[in-house]
Amino acid sequence: MKSLFERGPTLLTRLVLALGCALTLMFLDHRLNTMQPVRSFMSTLIAPVQYLAVLPEQVMDRIVYLATTRTMLRNENKLLKQELEELQMAVQRLNFLENENDRLRQLLGSDVREASRRMAAEVVAVATDPFSHQLVINKGLANGVYEGQPVLDNRGVVGQVMSVGRGTARVLLIADQSHAISLRAERNDIRVLAKGTGDLQQLELQFIPHSTDLEVGDKLVSSGLGGIYPEGYPVAEIISIDRNERLQYARVLARPYAQLDRVRTLLLLWPADATEQPVYDTEEETAGNDNVD
Repeated sequence: MKSLFERGPTLLTRLVLALGCALTLMFLDHRLNTMQPVRSFMSTLIAPVQYLAVLPEQVMDRIVYLATTRTMLRNENKLLKQELEELQMAVQRLNFLENENDRLRQLLGSDVREASRRMAAEVVAVATDPFSHQLVINKGLANGVYEGQPVLDNRGVVGQVMSVGRGTARVLLIADQSHAISLRAERNDIRVLAKGTGDLQQLELQFIPHSTDLEVGDKLVSSGLGGIYPEGYPVAEIISIDRNERLQYARVLARPYAQLDRVRTLLLLWPADATEQPVYDTEEETAGNDNVD
């Protein structure tokens, strides 16, 4: 005798029922978000399994990273040691040249150059006038800043202080059209006058005869004339020379070494003959006691 329940639903019926249940659950989850607790429970349940599955890969990645970092640090340390040795040799050579220079000055009866004092300053504002290139720094009368004081960056001469307040000062850049600076060519000591053009990337040398021995690439440094900028600081490099005979003078353009369009930190100089003296903050006192030639 056959059981009434021996024969079940057909495969097609089971498929239709399964699809119906799936669509119903999808609809309820989409509209009522009824499956969210189930998903959260399942996620919590399988989280340890997922963690164990990716653990070997994470361990290998960490080992490779540590090995690579260690190798990079070892190589970098080696390069820094080599650079330190080279700098130490350069310092020894510099000390020798300075001593020799002092002896030669004594033989020639020339005055020995005294060291200048310096102080770092930060740019706090840039002048918005398109016809004037000026900066405002966070040092002023309280720090011993004075009008006409030379200002540099890590590349070369930037400009000079034109006005001073209690805690700030305004700096006129060498590219300003109203600024001029006396320079000399490092190659042959020819003295020239450089004037700002209003372009932060360009200076123009004034009254240069066509026969003057200047070349593209010549390095121009401050001459010390005028009593504002100390002698020997890099200022600009000649980038073009137009010796058109129809012009009264040759047109010579130079590019400033200082990055006048992106300067952030400046260096204030107090020449040895300056009557003013720097007033350092507490955190600057140690750095301020160092001297530069």
